[in-house]
Amino acid sequence: MRLLQFITARRTWQTPQLIGVVALFITALGNIAFFRHVSEVYFPHNVAFMLALGLVLLALNYFLLGLFCYRVTIKPIAAIILLLSAVVAYHMDTFDVVIDKVMLQNVVQTQTAEALDLLTPKFLAYFVVLGVLPTWWLLRQKIEKTSFKRGFWLKLKWMGLALLLIALCGGVFNKSVASFAREHKAVRFYTNPLTYLYSAGQFVGNHFSSQTQDFQAIGLDAKISETDNHKKLVIMVVGETVRADHWSLNGYAKNTNPLMSRESNFVSLPNLYSCGTSTAVSVPCMFTNLGRANYSDKKFNNTENVLDVLKRAGVQVLWRDNNSSSKGVADRVTYEDYRDSKRNPMCEGECRDEGMLVGLQEYINQNAGKDILIVLHTMGNHGPAYFKRYPKQFEKFTPACQDNQLENCSAESISNAYDNAILYTDYVLSQIVQLLKANENKYETSMIYMSDHGESLGEKGVYLHGMPYMIAPDAQKHPAAGIWVGRDFNGVGVDKLKNMASQPLSHDNLFHTLLGGFEVQTQVYRPELDIYHLAGSDKP
Repeated sequence: MRLLQFITARRTWQTPQLIGVVALFITALGNIAFFRHVSEVYFPHNVAFMLALGLVLLALNYFLLGLFCYRVTIKPIAAIILLLSAVVAYHMDTFDVVIDKVMLQNVVQTQTAEALDLLTPKFLAYFVVLGVLPTWWLLRQKIEKTSFKRGFWLKLKWMGLALLLIALCGGVFNKSVASFAREHKAVRFYTNPLTYLYSAGQFVGNHFSSQTQDFQAIGLDAKISETDNHKKLVIMVVGETVRADHWSLNGYAKNTNPLMSRESNFVSLPNLYSCGTSTAVSVPCMFTNLGRANYSDKKFNNTENVLDVLKRAGVQVLWRDNNSSSKGVADRVTYEDYRDSKRNPMCEGECRDEGMLVGLQEYINQNAGKDILIVLHTMGNHGPAYFKRYPKQFEKFTPACQDNQLENCSAESISNAYDNAILYTDYVLSQIVQLLKANENKYETSMIYMSDHGESLGEKGVYLHGMPYMIAPDAQKHPAAGIWVGRDFNGVGVDKLKNMASQPLSHDNLFHTLLGGFEVQTQVYRPELDIYHLAGSDKP
């Protein structure tokens, strides 16, 4: 009772003291993930350095708060940081994700339904205990009124002591610091609030800098030969969160591809790797000619992509979306949103991917005599509520986790729910193939499937996706992919595809594969990255 009274009592604090309380609270309770990863490296052989890292993090948090928190500003600024840090702590502790620039981009682009999947009792508990209650306490406290000069020098003294503490720890443990900085860079991504505040600065800076650059057109020379009388119909399926090692086509024990395995003209591409570990990066990156090595949001936002080049060459382009938008890829082509029942006739709780197929034959008929590219951006296996991603008749693998709080489920049930969603995608892909087969008398047809990234399913305590590429597990960077070809599509047969299927590929190949598929002549086309060409097309 006395402890409760002590905590809830209303007191008068000097500004530097209150900054210290807030910094200590966030360091101790908002950085459990950071200290967990540190302990995995240094416990029990170097506990002293672990403690030193804790002191350094406390000093850094104090110094950061000291830069912006004064008598007038400390309550609103510290309150915002407490609330945000509670949200960040939940996601790091629960899913082992880090809040870097890419993750912030995902947050900004997340739709309401996806956000609701992340609202759990545990999230609310974190938000209340680590965010709301300390904020309530903070707002109740009195701050001592003092002259500007005295307050300034007092805070400067404490900030100087924080820097001295950092320097002292660095000097005493200089060898350990060098090793930590060189060999364990990934651990620093878990510092709260340092990482997300730094990332927020990067995100805002990139956003405004991209607005000032001139937009660059590419492939201005793009054209399809007038002598090419064989019109193409290609359906590009952008998958969501499907990892390659959960496809039975790639040797997975569960039969997650029962329908596509019967399609002799469908070939899996088991060694394809993604451009990023999140939709916000991978989707725009796979449609550009920048490649993963040169990709940035700023460059993408100021440069045309392959859909623009195809449109310029005369290809009829349609993008249908049942996910969180095209991320800017389809800004200059026909775009249709299939995330609600007004357009998607197959919605039950959430709208199904197969609803995007309704009316496609009519669209093809309306554009008879034209080359056609249809892009379908699927909801696929978007987590954590995998059980929502498929109709109940596809719940073949049981028991399947029925909770969006994945840590409440067994590894087996999480995997089962995830695999059921793949089973549904397999069905959708088979329906697309049937549509293409029905049009083979008028078109050369092909389907390309590429998931944007993979997914962690709890291996080593990591869930979902979006980890920085340099530290992301292979499961997040190795998505499922495959190609189906109809009769005589550019002279590429299934045997030729099978012969090259095991080659190392990446999202970098898609830009040039789409251009090569439609036989677009342009200087930006690189045949060595065109999967159809690599398969040994008989056409020049």
